Amino acid sequence: MATILVVDDEKDTVGLLRYMLEKDGHQVLEAFDGEGALKAVGLDPAGGEGAAPPVLPDIILLDVMMPKMDGYSVYARLQQSERTKAIPVVVLTAKGKMWELFENAQGVTAFMEKPFDPKYLRSHVKEALAKKPAPPPSGSPGAVPPGKP
Repeated sequence: MATILVVDDEKDTVGLLRYMLEKDGHQVLEAFDGEGALKAVGLDPAGGEGAAPPVLPDIILLDVMMPKMDGYSVYARLQQSERTKAIPVVVLTAKGKMWELFENAQGVTAFMEKPFDPKYLRSHVKEALAKKPAPPPSGSPGAVPPGKP
């Protein structure tokens, strides 16, 4: 299935999301603040790009209100990097009006208010996966033939 990065400062929320997503067959990566989210995708919180991680997430579930760096700042940083700007983001928040910050954000596929219904989460994850660009087909420019470094 998909690799999903869950970013939330509430450990219980991360645990619940991990349980639900793994039950559906997804691999889950975790971060508990904005800086951790950026590090998980190989971005330096201070700016610039670090080494690419072994696996980039297919989707990011991103809380808005977090310590060290809020979700909007994380989202803005993700959009600045060629490596991460195409990753779909589902925004999670306990504050209903926070969606206004992301109203015109192109990479945000959904906005969910906590607490949320698991069936809506599953629906938004499925929708986000459908919007993720496909990798280049083998034989196209930039594709590496099997067995070649």
